[in-house]
Amino acid sequence: MLKQRRLIADQVAASLFEAEAAIDAALGKAAALAGVMPSLRAEAGLSALIGQGAVEWSSKSISALTEARRAIVETHKELSIAQKQMGLGAVAYGDPLKPEMEAAGRILHVAPEPVARVG
Repeated sequence: MLKQRRLIADQVAASLFEAEAAIDAALGKAAALAGVMPSLRAEAGLSALIGQGAVEWSSKSISALTEARRAIVETHKELSIAQKQMGLGAVAYGDPLKPEMEAAGRILHVAPEPVARVG
């Protein structure tokens, strides 16, 4: 039974990580689009009135994707709870450096090596 739960958890984790990556990628692409339109408009010597609606809508898409990112992060948190409820609390998925672990003082921070000064 534990093996079956582990297989199910593996499938869910893989889907979750894919969804998180897709949302992050979409957010980055939408932000790039919103950033490039005004500069290209100016470069083309066009009036600021041209394309204003597109800039507004692309900005709204960033907001919507930010909300989607919050939702998938909350999904991740809930799945972490479900993982423990399934008896898989000792199984590590994804990045072990989660903020809640750092806040609990369980993360060892390594100080960077000093940089030698020249001159």
